[in-house]
Parts: sequence; C-alpha cells; structure tokens
Amino acid sequence: MTRTLILALDIGTSSVRAALYNDAAEQLPRASVRIERTLTMTADGGSEIDANDAFDHVTAAIDALLAKTDAVKGEIRYAATSAFWHSLVGVDKYGKPTTKVFGWADTRSREYSALLRERFDEHEIHNRTGAQFHSSFWPAKLLWLRKVHPDVFAKTDRWLSFSDHLAMQLFGTAVTSVSMASGTGIFDLRKCAWDTELIRSLKVKRAELPDICENDAKTFLLSRKYAKRWPRLAKAEFFAAVGDGAADNVGSGCVTRSTAALMVGTSAAMRVAYAGDPPDTIPDGLWCYRIDRERVIVGGALSDGGNLYARIKQLFKLPANADEIVALRNPKDGLVVIPFFHGERSTGYDENARGAIIGLTADDDGIDILRAAMEGVAFRLADIYDRLSTVAEIETIVASGGALRESPVWTQIIADVLARDLTLSDARESSSRGAVLLALESIGKM
Repeated sequence: MTRTLILALDIGTSSVRAALYNDAAEQLPRASVRIERTLTMTADGGSEIDANDAFDHVTAAIDALLAKTDAVKGEIRYAATSAFWHSLVGVDKYGKPTTKVFGWADTRSREYSALLRERFDEHEIHNRTGAQFHSSFWPAKLLWLRKVHPDVFAKTDRWLSFSDHLAMQLFGTAVTSVSMASGTGIFDLRKCAWDTELIRSLKVKRAELPDICENDAKTFLLSRKYAKRWPRLAKAEFFAAVGDGAADNVGSGCVTRSTAALMVGTSAAMRVAYAGDPPDTIPDGLWCYRIDRERVIVGGALSDGGNLYARIKQLFKLPANADEIVALRNPKDGLVVIPFFHGERSTGYDENARGAIIGLTADDDGIDILRAAMEGVAFRLADIYDRLSTVAEIETIVASGGALRESPVWTQIIADVLARDLTLSDARESSSRGAVLLALESIGKM
C-alpha cells in the first residue's frame, strides 16, 4: 500500500513553516522548510503585512517543501494548517485585498475599545465571545476602519482572517473553522455562529464574513490553478486552518483540564484545553476560544515574550552567551521591568499600558535588566496561572516555544515564580503537529 503523507503548514507572524508528516503524526526527517518574515511596525501602532506578500510566503514554503521532498515515497493525501489568530484583512468582490493584513499587535484601533465599552456590557460580550474589547480583536479594528477609512470599508466585500484569505485563493471559497472564527471577538462560542448583536452594531452583514465550516471534518480541494502548480497536491484534502494556540495545546498533549500549556515564543501564553463547554463565567482577564465544536481552550496571552528578550539584547548589545551570564547573576533588589513594551493583552487589556524599567542604578547593566525582564514576564504568566486555576485544577504544566528551549535559565525563573515544576515539551513543532493530529482525528486515524 502507498504510504499516506500529510502536508502541515504552520503560518505565524514571524515565519511560515511547511513539513511532511506520516499518518502517525511523526514529522519525516529533513522534510521541512521555513520562510522567515516580519510584520511591519508603524509609528502609529501598526503591525501589518501586505496580503499578497503574506500569501506568497505560504506558496513559496509549499514550493520549497515539494522540491525538497520530491524523492520521498508516499502520497500526500491530506493537508493541515495552523495559523496565527486575530488577523484581519479586507478583500473586494474579486477577492483582491483592500487592506494590509493587520496582526494582533496592531493597536491603531485602541481608542475604539473605549467606545465599545460605552456601547455594550463588556462582561456580557466577554462571556459570550470569549474576548474582551481590545485592539487585538475585530470589533475595534472594524470600527476604526469604518470611521477612519470609510472608502476602504465601502469597497470591501468580505472581512477575513489571513487563513480565510488563503482558503479563498487556494480553494476558491472564503471559509473558516470555528477555531479561527472564535479568535475574532465577534463569534458566539456557545452557538458556534457569528454574534448577531455585534455584527449588526458594526454594520457588517453575515455575507461579508467567511462561511463557517459546517463540521470539523470538512475538507477542500485545490483550485485548478494550484492543482496544476502542485500536481502532488491535486487530490489532497485540505482541512480548514485552526488557531495556532489551539494547535499548540493539541501538539503538546495538553488537552485536559489537569494539564496547562505554557508557551514563550515571540509572545507568551498559558492555556488549558478540554472537551466540553466554555466556563459558565469566563474569568476576567482571560480569553476563551474553540479548538473545534467539541473542545474549548481558555487562557491568557502576553504581547511581550521572546520579542522583549531579543530587543533588550539588541539595545544593550549583549553577548551571544547572555543567557549563561544571567544564570550566574542574582536578582537585583528593587530593579523591576514592567513588560508592556509591546502593549498589554492579558490580564488587564489596558490599551494605554507601557513598559518601564524601574529602580535602575548606576551599578546595573544590560544583563541585570535582561534578568528583570525575564522575571517580569514570569510574574505576568503567574497572574494568568492564578486565574486559570479557577477554571481547572492544574496538575502539570508543559512548556514549549523557541525562547524557552534556547533559555534554560528563563524556564527556571518561570518555574520559580510559579512555584511549579515545568515539563519541557519534546515536540519542537507543536503547532504543526497539533494541526496534523486534529486532521488525523477527523478521518478516524487517531
């Protein structure tokens, strides 16, 4: 029998990765590629990328992977995707982008969060959609676009996540999963449908939003254009993309209330996933999204993580072995770094929060500041942990993410602050593997 292979795409803000897996969710040796990229940061708080460039990064990753694995035996029968949550892009009636792809870190709509709080009961909306009012989510972004860029709003035919835009280009239909939809802030978690009250208030019609897959096992085939470009994928069944955080929990094996996933990559997060309904009351400061129609994921996300670590190393021109030096230093009493340099999401969702270095003396150097920043992120994660503990009785914390793999001392600092042992995940590409596991589960292979 021909070996079944699965193409996995992991679409992030800082890279696009493509890999081949077998039907036991094992990545094939040397069967992966990575396309590096960055979102453009603007002086007014923007975090964006050209939609066509973002699409080209994905197709380039697929091109490179297929070329690299041309001699690998087996049939690519399925394709699974994890993609970054909270993006927004507008397209016209021809499917051409009318906006850039706005990322979660784009804060240009921040003043509209306050307007939303005046218009709605935020507690009620939070409990229904799992999202508080913040520039990360669609309500504030859509209000900003309608008020500040009315010409763009008027010529936009559909509002999509980037992964929905990808689906429109590859399959000819703008379709989204309940997982991706749940990260928009305009999705009713319990009804698994767009939130009627919010979209009416935002003056958006249902037809202007992507179609939600009617079931989690729904698959799609490439259009004729891309089937011709990639003959090996012509018959492959593509699953709708799932949110990267949801895929990370699944790939790390954190799918019960007793096991939390802690991730520090570019940003940072802590999450609990389980089969069942959302909490009756979603804790203030946390979000709740969906993995699929059967499972939810509750947690908090920080805008500062590995990006802050890298920025401090750059600013203070720290050596390559800075982590080893940090491990030899004791914490400096009174030196505190408030890690809101990239804004605040969980747990305060304060659009005006700013980072700070407090208690700096003439004796302190860049290494001391780096350690204090690591501690600052750890204490923010501890706040998320305390709130998550009201939802679930956490017995095990599984840590993942490139920042933690590269920094054993940071892993230990977080463990010390939480007063909990951390289990470092063996899965180096947990989001990619999680998307594959979900696909295999859908076809009855797991």
